[in-house]
Amino acid sequence: MTKSEVLSLLKEQRDERGVANWKKRESGTGGLKSYGIGLTKLRKLSRQIGRDHDLAAKLWACDNHDAKVVGLLIDEPKKLTRKQVEEQVEGVGVGMLAHVFSSCDATLPKASFAPDLARDWIGSDCPMRRSCGYGLMYELSKNKRNKELTDKYFLDCIGRIRTKADSADHRERLSMGGALIGIGKRNRKLNRESIKVAKAMGPVHYATTTSDCESLDILKHLTSDYLKEKLNA
Repeated sequence: MTKSEVLSLLKEQRDERGVANWKKRESGTGGLKSYGIGLTKLRKLSRQIGRDHDLAAKLWACDNHDAKVVGLLIDEPKKLTRKQVEEQVEGVGVGMLAHVFSSCDATLPKASFAPDLARDWIGSDCPMRRSCGYGLMYELSKNKRNKELTDKYFLDCIGRIRTKADSADHRERLSMGGALIGIGKRNRKLNRESIKVAKAMGPVHYATTTSDCESLDILKHLTSDYLKEKLNA
């Protein structure tokens, strides 16, 4: 498909309620427009469009949030470059972009340089890079084939969370929590170490202001009966 065809497709899927919610965000939109399409539908449309690195770049350059999401979803892992993602991370602080960029079965964790990138980003001075770095750690924790992803690799991540969690903002703490949940599901050793940090962190709120959403209870995820049975099997 071409860029214009994708934009036409997105326009056809315009959701007025979603548009209204987007407009309520005002300064939080980063000046981007939106057709108000939910992430589930955007994923479905992205599968329909298919992987296309060149098209992904054109969509990312648009001033439309939905188009940028699709651009991230359809990119090709083998064609991603460190230069490209270092530039993209500067613009993912709006809407669902950071989530789609680094976690939620994102394209980036499938890139060959993702383990090095995640390690570098969680040690960055940039809050957005750190947040996305922990998002990458969550996705990488599900990869059992990559020999780079050793227990030591993830223990280093746990150690960093242990020392930095208290000074992190809510976005980064949520990403840290997600990373602990993913890492703690790999094996008993990592589960034990993740639980220690989760106890120290406590529940993590989803926003700095009052919200109807429940807090992220990291410990609950790491001590479920299902996980205990799985790790002891």
